[in-house]
Amino acid sequence: MIKVNTKFDAGSIEIIDISDVNNLRFKIRNDTNSHFKQWFYFELSGALGQELTIKLEDLKQTAYPNAWKNYNVVTSYDNSSWFRTECEFDGNTLTFNITPEKNKIYFAYFEPYSYARHVELINGALNSENVIYASLGETKEGRSIDLLVLGNKKARNKIWITARQHPGETMAEWFMEGLIDKLLEGADATSTKLLKDNVFYLVPNMNPDGAYNGNLRVNSSGTNLNREWLNPSQEKSPEVFWVRQKNVGNWSWAIF
Repeated sequence: MIKVNTKFDAGSIEIIDISDVNNLRFKIRNDTNSHFKQWFYFELSGALGQELTIKLEDLKQTAYPNAWKNYNVVTSYDNSSWFRTECEFDGNTLTFNITPEKNKIYFAYFEPYSYARHVELINGALNSENVIYASLGETKEGRSIDLLVLGNKKARNKIWITARQHPGETMAEWFMEGLIDKLLEGADATSTKLLKDNVFYLVPNMNPDGAYNGNLRVNSSGTNLNREWLNPSQEKSPEVFWVRQKNVGNWSWAIF
């Protein structure tokens, strides 16, 4: 019997009908307290060796309908190594076929970046004596807004880089992981010069609640953080509020 599971970090999908392996029908659910929807991530089990036809329907109602054109779903057997499965899009429904080689398989919009991996990223960076850690504050659901500071604290150039304000844009935190690894290589001439001439303030995940809840665009309050930088509040956008409290006066910053 085919089963579908989303009860894990960033899991998200709605089942329409999974009674027919030739017509497994799903739809994308809304972000928490929001009308935005685009992200999906689910586990399907019990289909080893069966030829499946999977459909994501009602995509005209998603945040970016044009994004489904030429899109191929991200697929994994182990939640670690991911590959693309070819899809067809008719303007409203995305259809793909697959015969699972194992009894459990995962499908996602982009390759996920889990909260557990985020914690590992922060802890790993702290193995370097050149890194200072600070928790700027907490989200509505009590998750830490993590800051890593590295480089020359006396440098004139103060560079803020924040990532993943839209939590479904997981590639932003993959970028941050690569950036942090590069800066901490030590022996590399580029990273050595960057750390000598600058001090970096890095927030690898601006929206940990939204990421954990499987949202595309908003935090757990249903707020799009990209729209909050002029007037953030602890009630709607504590993530931006606490970052702004720290970086007032340091206006060399980037957002991903």
